[in-house]
Amino acid sequence: MEYQFDEGALRFDKDGLIPAVIQDADTGRVLTLAYMNRESLAITLEEKRTCFFSRSRQALWRKGETSGNVQRVVRVTADCDGDALIVEVEPSGPACHTGQESCFHHTLYSGGGAPEKFTLRSLYALIAGRKAKPQEGSYTTYLFSKGKEKILKKVGEECAEVIIGAMKSNRTETINEIADLAYHLLVLMAEQDIAPEEIHGELERRHVVDHKVKQGTVADG
Repeated sequence: MEYQFDEGALRFDKDGLIPAVIQDADTGRVLTLAYMNRESLAITLEEKRTCFFSRSRQALWRKGETSGNVQRVVRVTADCDGDALIVEVEPSGPACHTGQESCFHHTLYSGGGAPEKFTLRSLYALIAGRKAKPQEGSYTTYLFSKGKEKILKKVGEECAEVIIGAMKSNRTETINEIADLAYHLLVLMAEQDIAPEEIHGELERRHVVDHKVKQGTVADG
């Protein structure tokens, strides 16, 4: 394993810890602030998934160990003094124990800046959050409460609506129905504990657009 930064140059505090800001690699959104010691940092770099040191329990903990909301590490950067880290990750679910995408969800001040960047992963994280922490009045929570059969029924209905819209050559209707289908597919994925990265990985593995690829096979691009 190659490193571009000398780990020995990192400055851990008197308790042997270093703060780590966990950031979504796609959106740049800060997901949480955690702490690492040398052992948890080594595990993080070796396994390419976040591992922290819990100050309250005085023990190591791998993110997603119980929740399944693993954070795949993309990049780790140290600041100029070597006493803080930024860990860019691809999250497979909410970062916060409340079910929110980010632990930083209480707004104290908003100066009217640019809106938060939307991604399918952020939508998936929100959907997975509704599964982990049901919210009254939420349609997504309703779907999870009804179970897999209801979710599959909705996926089937939306597939049919896409076909109808496309057959009519109605561009606006087709876009709307594809968006509905994409949302319900993400709900199904969350219900089945399938992360977006797994779909991305399968498409990347096939890496083909000009040849028909059967499930479980690999073709040349």
